[in-house]
Amino acid sequence: MTPRVAIIGAGFGGLCMAIRLERAGIRSYTIFEKAGGLGGTWRDNSYPGAGCDIPSHLYSYSFEKYASWTRRYPEQPEILGYLEHCADKYDVRRKIRFSTEVTDATFDGSRWQLTASGTTEAFDVLVMAVGQLNRPRLPDIPGMDDFAGTSFHSSRWDHSQDLTGRRVAVIGSGSSAAQLIPPVARQAERLEVFQRTPNWVIPKPDATFNAAARLVFRFVPGLQRAYREYIYRYAEATLYPALARGWSEDLLRRRALNHLRDQVKDPELRARLTPDYPPGCKRVVIDSRFYPALTRPNVDVVTDKIVRITEKGVQTTESVHEADTIVYATGFRSTEFLAPMRVTGRDGVDLATRWAGGAEAYLGIAAPGFPNMFLLYGPNTNLGHNSIIYMIECQVDHIMNCLPHLSDGRRLEVRPEVMDAWRRRLDEAMARMVWGDGCRSWYKTADGRVTNNWPGTTMLYRRLTAKPPRAAYREV
Repeated sequence: MTPRVAIIGAGFGGLCMAIRLERAGIRSYTIFEKAGGLGGTWRDNSYPGAGCDIPSHLYSYSFEKYASWTRRYPEQPEILGYLEHCADKYDVRRKIRFSTEVTDATFDGSRWQLTASGTTEAFDVLVMAVGQLNRPRLPDIPGMDDFAGTSFHSSRWDHSQDLTGRRVAVIGSGSSAAQLIPPVARQAERLEVFQRTPNWVIPKPDATFNAAARLVFRFVPGLQRAYREYIYRYAEATLYPALARGWSEDLLRRRALNHLRDQVKDPELRARLTPDYPPGCKRVVIDSRFYPALTRPNVDVVTDKIVRITEKGVQTTESVHEADTIVYATGFRSTEFLAPMRVTGRDGVDLATRWAGGAEAYLGIAAPGFPNMFLLYGPNTNLGHNSIIYMIECQVDHIMNCLPHLSDGRRLEVRPEVMDAWRRRLDEAMARMVWGDGCRSWYKTADGRVTNNWPGTTMLYRRLTAKPPRAAYREV
């Protein structure tokens, strides 16, 4: 009997899983999506300037190449449009239950019992595709509720607010802030950027694809395949030069400092924007419009410590900065995998308790004690150099290889000794990467453990995920 599959999340991961099931002729699946539309992080992050720092022809499924990209680096509306296109082309939209949030997933000894919107259903296989960047992280600043103006997180952008002629405060200076600050600076009367820690920034070599280029990609598919392969190989070659300890000190630092020097002429501002930690320890910002926006006469970079939010604005150790609107570009709760969903495995094991010291899973896909449960974009599968879509496809392939072993009520669980060996392998590899240095980043738990990033090439990851599952799993 074909197993019944539950997929939680309708972003890149969930849609990829559903499409692969459809192409294999397996239609006994359901996608649960808590929001009213598909797209995951690209539905949520609709702030001005939102986009991707991976080239568009690589930030897409290998089985659904897209000739209609208008930019080398895609912006949010085009990425969301691509996902809508894929959902419709492969007819998986009909299988999505929108506005249905799974709150509990419990393994009852034979099947997974999922509770969503007050009802409970049983499934043989559970695929978690909720992503890592789905829950906004608001800062712990006193007085946030006292502010008399409007405030919101960047991933919950209030499009009813017209920022023209307003005084705007942006708290944060990472990737989201770097993208939204340029368009906001053009609208606002006054923009103050509150920066706790400067980021390393390198230029984004963006360009447009005109109608002629798009036609060539459409009618010469071999050219598009070759272009995608070139981008992939180039990105893959940057891993160790950019992110391994020692290598990045000269190569990436020099490139970032040259970019800063070229775009910011004021030495005092340049000093405030110069990081004091190794490049790559935090995610490198790839943007060519950020620095010019910070040099505008209506923009100021504030590095004084924030004390509290007042009724009128942001109070630092030096003064009160009045504002009409506060934007919290403060990232996501990226290390809290699967939260706030309650997941209970075999013998009543609570996943949140198991992962209290940091999330971990074999290949980022499977955890001991949780039979027939698989993760997409799980622990230690994020990338700092290449396309996460490639990783997701590797994970989906791995799950598809497991499915033949799950028919007729059978259950697979990763072997504990395999998980132990995987943990040791990750620790050894992580020690060679620059992420392990002392800076704070969304890659790490509060105690400094890196739970998000993959410390290797995507080619290596594909080889590992392609291995037959029987050696790593056991029937329970």
